[in-house]
Amino acid sequence: MNYRHAFHAGNFADVLKHVVLSRLIEYLKRKDKAFRVIDTHAGHGLYDLRSDEASRTGEWRDGIGRLFGKPQAPDIAALLDPYLGAVRAANPDGDLSRYPGSPAVARHLIRRQDRLSLVELHPEEAERLSFLFADDVQVRVIELDGWLALGAHLPPKEKRGLVLVDPPFEVAGEFDRILAGLRKAHRRWPGGTYAIWYPIKDRIAVSRFREELAKGEIPNVMDLWQMIRPQTEEPRLDGSGVVLVNPPFTLEAEMKLLLPALTRILERDRGGNWGVDWLAPEQTAA
Repeated sequence: MNYRHAFHAGNFADVLKHVVLSRLIEYLKRKDKAFRVIDTHAGHGLYDLRSDEASRTGEWRDGIGRLFGKPQAPDIAALLDPYLGAVRAANPDGDLSRYPGSPAVARHLIRRQDRLSLVELHPEEAERLSFLFADDVQVRVIELDGWLALGAHLPPKEKRGLVLVDPPFEVAGEFDRILAGLRKAHRRWPGGTYAIWYPIKDRIAVSRFREELAKGEIPNVMDLWQMIRPQTEEPRLDGSGVVLVNPPFTLEAEMKLLLPALTRILERDRGGNWGVDWLAPEQTAA
């Protein structure tokens, strides 16, 4: 409950998470049929990069600050355009002063027939989220523990869509909660796409998390990860990853183009690295 994403909005981990989110939504839009995006840890949706919190850390300068307004190769620019379009929409005057969180990125990208469910437990954050999307009939804000939402709000009535899980990792055992929540959600909606963001800070915990996913209890699991600097003995955020369950078939090739480019932009001291790994293959009929 003490976590405030305003200190970290727009950092390198947000860039990876929101680029992946944008590619997933763009894939869902290939079909006319409506879909729903469910964000289980939504935050308050839109962040002022001039605020005291953002200014105190300045993390956004080494994240979106390195990417926004910078020319890219045409194939990379095309893949980044949905994400950067959401950032541009939050900054209509062209100056980078606000950063769209996952709710604002998703809302910018969905179509008129699609829906967005935003779950946030913190009362103050939920109130700000409700104000941001007041009178928006496509968006539902729910003040609830995101882990409970994985049981209570699945499957969505559209039967198509995406669940984004982005917990704060401020208390011990978060990886275990992710595994338990994902298993519960997958039982209720095995055909849904799930995107789970995680920090690469506690290397032992990350390795155990990946090992559990690789056991194959849940099939069709891809792990996208990015390091912006080499590991040291100091406990710090050196990278982040996104685990995908039921990723679209296009995502692997897209991320093999995007991750090297993003890593070159975001890395520190030439210490960047990235990977696209299949932890569990898709199950095939016997």
